[in-house]
Amino acid sequence: MKLTKSIAALAALLALGVGAGSAFAQAQTYDNSVRLGYYFIKYNVKADDISGPFVPPGASVDVKDTNTLYFAYVRRLNKDFDLEFAFGNPPKTETVGKGPATLGSAPYDGQVLATAKWLSPSVLLQYKFLEESSAWRPYVGFGFNYTHFYDIQSTDAGNAVTGGPTKVTLTNSFTWAANAGISYRINGPWHVYASYNYAPVKSKATLETAGVTRSTTIHFNPSAYVLSVGYSF
Repeated sequence: MKLTKSIAALAALLALGVGAGSAFAQAQTYDNSVRLGYYFIKYNVKADDISGPFVPPGASVDVKDTNTLYFAYVRRLNKDFDLEFAFGNPPKTETVGKGPATLGSAPYDGQVLATAKWLSPSVLLQYKFLEESSAWRPYVGFGFNYTHFYDIQSTDAGNAVTGGPTKVTLTNSFTWAANAGISYRINGPWHVYASYNYAPVKSKATLETAGVTRSTTIHFNPSAYVLSVGYSF
């Protein structure tokens, strides 16, 4: 009888332990997280030839790849969906000439003609594969990107090509955005992430020099590879 009671008591304790473990596991579901990492940005530029007075056919532009810090706030909606608000430290990009070796007597091809900074936040609804208990969780996301260009400067090389001090403007861009990635749970609230992000950003560039206006449309099409660490709470 004593043995039977002991077994029953042990079974009850085990049941309580399993219940407590389940409650603890449920308590480890976090609704908020922040991420910090690095964007590796590659531009897939397609730009129209520059149009305007004294511009020969075939004169276009390209943009140099760049890197910058990545920040994000992520809100858990349920076990399958997250909402990510992503942005980066505004990167400084360099626009270079593409086409003829010279325009007039000024070097053109490969010369840095202008610089600009990007403020480019994205909002993405993400679907997460596998169960929440899985250490690895692939995900895909779709949403929107807004890009505002500022601190736009024509360089000395750009001024030489256009024939004097030049004001450069770039229209803002609002477009769709998408990403795909994978997360790995290190321990408790800590995760690491790797993802690929894309948005078909484009802008109309206008160059004004002493009353002369020239323009082109630039499809930047940036691809961003992100490595980050996240903390959930």
